[in-house]
Amino acid sequence: MLEALSEETQLILMVIAIAILFVFVSLNTKKNKNKLYNRDERNYRKNYFKKKKKKHS
Repeated sequence: MLEALSEETQLILMVIAIAILFVFVSLNTKKNKNKLYNRDERNYRKNYFKKKKKKHS
């Protein structure tokens, strides 16, 4: 499939693919960081019971 395209087009597609993957990784890292660091004072017990209460509601 890629052999039918010129080398220049292949290069452009590779750069676009790498850029898209970079954006996905950046967004995932940001989401994970917020999930870890925005907890209520990093208190496991408090967060556990808050999540449990939210599930049952």
